[in-house]
Amino acid sequence: MDRMKTRRAEQAEGTRAALLEAARGLFADRGYAGVGTEEIVAAARVTRGALYYHFEDKRDLFRAVYAEVDRELVEGIARVALEEPDPWQRLIAGCDAFLDACIDPTLQRIVFLDAPSVLGWREWHEAAEAASALGVIEFGLQAANEAGVLAVGNVPVFAHLVLGALNESGMFIAHSDDPRRARDEVGVSMRELLEGLRSAG
Repeated sequence: MDRMKTRRAEQAEGTRAALLEAARGLFADRGYAGVGTEEIVAAARVTRGALYYHFEDKRDLFRAVYAEVDRELVEGIARVALEEPDPWQRLIAGCDAFLDACIDPTLQRIVFLDAPSVLGWREWHEAAEAASALGVIEFGLQAANEAGVLAVGNVPVFAHLVLGALNESGMFIAHSDDPRRARDEVGVSMRELLEGLRSAG
């Protein structure tokens, strides 16, 4: 009996993963509005009933895809940042890793072009925090502050401001006709912002 339950659980997880993979590719290629549920189930090679077993509707499926992409983004940023032993360079590396990721068309489409309108600004913003983006930023700021290389009076509040600046940077890059150039321009401005708070000591 336990073996049967385990097999069913594995099959259910496999079906869910297939739906996420299929939807992610289609949403990235044509956008949320340009994809129908019938295309998603066909690409995933599952039934329509399977889609509605795992997700309430297309929007709920998009929410799960967005969460997956956003989680990967945050994990990638943290991985790059933690390779830097110096607190200041760790902060810079984290911001640069985020901006570099924003050049990816899949991330642009799902995270910055579709998510704000499909999920609504409030849920989109809260999801970024839930994905630990805010925690990663706060950790980097706190470490730089404690090392005396950053002069920030209220780290938790400033972490929210940095998250907002990064989200706006992602929006700017995603909506640009030349994302790579936009990434470089935003990178300069972000560096200027952080340098303005760098402690002279």
